[in-house]
Amino acid sequence: MWLIFKKEFKELLRDRKTIIFMILLPLLLFPAIFGVGIFFMSNAAEKAENEILKYAIVGEAYAPDIVESFSQASDKFEQVAIDGANTDTATATSTDKEGYATLIKNETLDFVLVIPETFNPDILTSGQHKIELYLNDAGLNKVYGRVAEIIDVYMDEYQLSAFTQLGLNESQQEALLKPISIEKQNIADDREVWGERIGGFLPYFIFILCLQGAMAPAADLGAGEKERGTLETLLISPMDRYKLVLGKFFTVSAAGIITALITVSSMALWGIVLSQGMAIEFVVEVMSMIGIVDFVLIFLMLVPVVAVFAAILLSLSIYARSFKEAQSYMGSLIMVVIFPVLIAMMPGVELKGAWVWVPLTNVALAMKELFKGTMDYFALFGIFTSTAVIAIGLIMFCIHWFNKEKVLFR
Repeated sequence: MWLIFKKEFKELLRDRKTIIFMILLPLLLFPAIFGVGIFFMSNAAEKAENEILKYAIVGEAYAPDIVESFSQASDKFEQVAIDGANTDTATATSTDKEGYATLIKNETLDFVLVIPETFNPDILTSGQHKIELYLNDAGLNKVYGRVAEIIDVYMDEYQLSAFTQLGLNESQQEALLKPISIEKQNIADDREVWGERIGGFLPYFIFILCLQGAMAPAADLGAGEKERGTLETLLISPMDRYKLVLGKFFTVSAAGIITALITVSSMALWGIVLSQGMAIEFVVEVMSMIGIVDFVLIFLMLVPVVAVFAAILLSLSIYARSFKEAQSYMGSLIMVVIFPVLIAMMPGVELKGAWVWVPLTNVALAMKELFKGTMDYFALFGIFTSTAVIAIGLIMFCIHWFNKEKVLFR
């Protein structure tokens, strides 16, 4: 068995695809994902903030001060004349609204402001004003926020003017604006907050990388042997069939475990690099909360998970007629792996009760709890036991599968 393992593992290390999936992919994928994500998000936000917005105002005569403020901010806004924009009546009919929507959708305008004819700085007399803002808020355009920056200036002025007329002091003004104030006291610490936000997504990437790391060697050790014609040579050897299977299984598992180790190490390494070298605030905060013990436990939980993956992948590879067919079967397995992780991300699903014993889902939940710092370590018994039982059952099935001639020589 160990002779088979040694032979197969040496051959794997000579394969470039194996090195890519086992080492380079997990080592580089995490920084690439976060780096590309942060780059595009920051670029999109900067573009949306600096883009000159094209606008039209309907009912300009009722709020000349607001109109003037938009005109003065020519580096941020560009006014476009449209039919009906300067009319005395600013009541938007259904036809007008359709026209505004058309202009915004075809990107002639970014937004349209409709000011009511009742608009008046004396809000004690006129009451609350409702300015209609027509925009396409489906994308990251920051139109509402940039318009609100200008409107809020006048809102504060009108409030102050009204309070002065009423003779209210600062305390009375605050009480009038907000009669009841709720002060939120969050009992969750920062680690728990960050862990809840990002902890659920990490198993998604980790599981996929571990599966990818074991996929290439599994396809080669089963279907690849069939294509090369070397499987028959192994079968006529005096070694027991179950030893052949275990040797191949341990080879695939070793590839997956190395991928898991590199993946977890990559998370810790790049987290330290980003937090120390680039001083990204949230990375510094998260990395300062997570201890080395948490990373060790994450790796240990991945060991039986990788064994499950290895047994399934090797069974599929043995069944497949060719390397290409094996890859086709294994590609669909990714959806099976994603589903338990998605369950772990659903609201109300916690590492309690029966969920402790649900394979893969329990590991994903445990990873989130470790990042949150709320891990119930007694649950580790259920996690390791359930995953190990599934792995052993799948290994036995793989041995049974390998002993069937109709499977080996399809």
